[in-house]
Amino acid sequence: MEKQIRVLVVDDHEVVREGMRLLLGEIAEIELVGLAASAAEALRQVDVLAPDVLLVDLVLPDKDGIMLTTEVRQKRPEIQVIILTGSFGDDLRVEEALRAGAIGYLLKDILKADLIHAIKRGAQGKVTLHPEAQEQLLKTTMKAPDLHSSLTPRELDVLKLIGSGLSNKKIAQKLELSEGTVKGYVSIVLDKLRLADRTQAALYAHKQGLAESPN
Repeated sequence: MEKQIRVLVVDDHEVVREGMRLLLGEIAEIELVGLAASAAEALRQVDVLAPDVLLVDLVLPDKDGIMLTTEVRQKRPEIQVIILTGSFGDDLRVEEALRAGAIGYLLKDILKADLIHAIKRGAQGKVTLHPEAQEQLLKTTMKAPDLHSSLTPRELDVLKLIGSGLSNKKIAQKLELSEGTVKGYVSIVLDKLRLADRTQAALYAHKQGLAESPN
């Protein structure tokens, strides 16, 4: 049997916690290991329960979910955090959440299947964003021309060729690398730029004038 994903839910609303208990309790691949009503309670439970993924409310009574994310990731970097929010208003803090180390930013009214998918992706270290969060992140990213300054020359080459629409196979041929190596570089680029997929990376490359001719 495949190892269950251990999940800790952090939300100050009892109805949300109990709803998550019922929802996640039906999923064989997931083990709900704990429920916390505050950031302080969550931090105490993290060491004892050793969760793989935290589902964290953006607004908590003692500190916000982003601050909690920072503390959890500093303390236990192997734990992934998905931020949940009740609504997307003006205070959409996607970039801040991702920079704190969150692996997801979603609405609480997310469909059950989508939440399970996000938890599974999160356990694998893959980012999942609500479409509105993804749109805001992309807009914010376009305003940050130096965001790619953290890339190595080779990673920048890969980003440029992604922007040109090349597949991993074509990039590998052009850079004389193995396809597996290119796949690794693509993952690093997405991680450093905090982008969800290569489509966002291609848009970023175009907006920044980095797209390279494939010829």
